[in-house]
Amino acid sequence: MSRKTIITGTLILTAANLITKCTGFLYRVFMSNAIGAEGMGLYQLILPIYSLSWSITSAGFTTTISRLTAQEKIHGQSGNIGRIVKQALLLSLGISLFISFLLFFFAEEMSFYLLKDSRAALPLCLLSVAVPFMAVGSCLRGFFFGIQEALVPALSQVLEQSIRIAAIYFLAGVFVPLGLSYACCAAVCGIVCGEVLSCAFTIGNYFRFKRKYKLTRKPTLSSSAVLSMILAMAVPLSATRIATSLLSTIENILIPQQLQKYGQNAAAALSAYGELTGMAMPLILLPSACLMAASVSLVPEISEACAARQENRISKTVSATLLFTSIVGIGSAALFTVFPTEICYIVYNRPNLGEVLFPLAFLCPFVYAQMTLHGLLNGLGEQFFLFWSSVIASLLTIAVIWFFMPLYGIAAFLFGWFLSLLFTLIASLLRLYQRT
Repeated sequence: MSRKTIITGTLILTAANLITKCTGFLYRVFMSNAIGAEGMGLYQLILPIYSLSWSITSAGFTTTISRLTAQEKIHGQSGNIGRIVKQALLLSLGISLFISFLLFFFAEEMSFYLLKDSRAALPLCLLSVAVPFMAVGSCLRGFFFGIQEALVPALSQVLEQSIRIAAIYFLAGVFVPLGLSYACCAAVCGIVCGEVLSCAFTIGNYFRFKRKYKLTRKPTLSSSAVLSMILAMAVPLSATRIATSLLSTIENILIPQQLQKYGQNAAAALSAYGELTGMAMPLILLPSACLMAASVSLVPEISEACAARQENRISKTVSATLLFTSIVGIGSAALFTVFPTEICYIVYNRPNLGEVLFPLAFLCPFVYAQMTLHGLLNGLGEQFFLFWSSVIASLLTIAVIWFFMPLYGIAAFLFGWFLSLLFTLIASLLRLYQRT
C-alpha cells in the first residue's frame, strides 16, 4: 500500500468519523433533552449489550478479513479472498443468529437479573433484530478495508448514523410520552434501521467489487486451510473483544449500583451515570475520529509490510503514527481542560456538566494512544498480547469501582480508568518496541 493510499483512506475514514460523531452529538443532545439524564442512563445500560453482541459476532471477523484480504491481495490471489470472505460471513452469520435468538427470548431475564432494570426488556427484544445485519455489514467492511477501498465503509457508516438520527427525530414524539422504556425503544429502532440499510448498501457494493477483483477465480487454498486461517486469527481477536465487552458491561452495571452505596438514590445514580457515559465521554472521544480512522487503515498497511518483510517501512509507519497521536491527544486535553464549562454549555446547555468533563480531559492522551497502539499491534499480529492486557486493564477498573466508588463516587471510577489506561499504554509501548 502506498503512502498516498494510506493518507487517502485515512482522510476518507476521518471525514466519515467526524460526520458521524458530529451528527451523533446532535442525536445525543436531542435524546438528552427529550428523555433526560435518567433516560440516557437507561439507554447507556442497554448499549453494552449491543457492544457485546458486536464483539461476539463481528469484531474478530472484521479485522481478520481485513488482514487476510491484504495478505492475499499483495500475492494476487483474488480467488482466496473470495473464499475467505464467504467462509467468514457464514461463521459470523451463524453466530449472530444464535445471539439474536438469546436476546429476543431472554430479554426479561437479562433486564431483571443482569441490568437490574426491568424497563430494559422491550428495547433488548427490539435490539435482537439488528444483530445479524450488523454481523454481515461488519464482515464486508473488513473486506473493503483489506483492499484499501475506504469509501464504501465510510459511506455505510454515515448512512447508518443518518438513519439513526432520522428515526429518533420522527419516533421520539410518539414513544417518549409512553415512558422511558418506550423512549429507549425509539433509539433502538434507529439502531435497527441503521444496521439494516447500512448492511444492504455494503452488500450491493460487495457484489460490484466482487466482479471487479474477480473473486470468483479458483482459489489456491482449500476450504479447511482458509477456515484454519480465519479461526487462528478471529478466535483471539473475538476473545479479546468479548472479554473486554463483558468486563465493560460489568463496569457499566456496577457504576449505578455503587453510586447508590455512595449515598445517591436510584434516580440520581442513573442520572450521574448518564451524564458521565452518555454526555461527557462522547465529548472527549470526538477528536479521536481521525485516530480511529488511522487505526483501521494501519491494520492492512502493517499486515502488507509484515508479509513483504519490510522492517524499515513498519518502523517509519509506527513513528509517524505515534507522533500524530501525541499531538492530537495533548491538544485535545488542553482544549477540554481550559473550556469545559463553555463546551458543555454550547453542546448540551448544561454548564454544570463541565465538572464531569474537566477531569476526563486529562485522560485524552492516554485514551487516544490506546486506540492507535491497538491498531498497530493488530497489524503486527499481536492478538494474544492485546487479549491479556485488555483483560488486566478492565479488572483494574472493576476492582477500583467495587472497593472505592462507595467511598469516593465518580472520582474513584476516573482514577480506576486512569490506572487501566496507564497500564495498557506502558505494556503496549514495550511490546511495540520489542517488535519494531
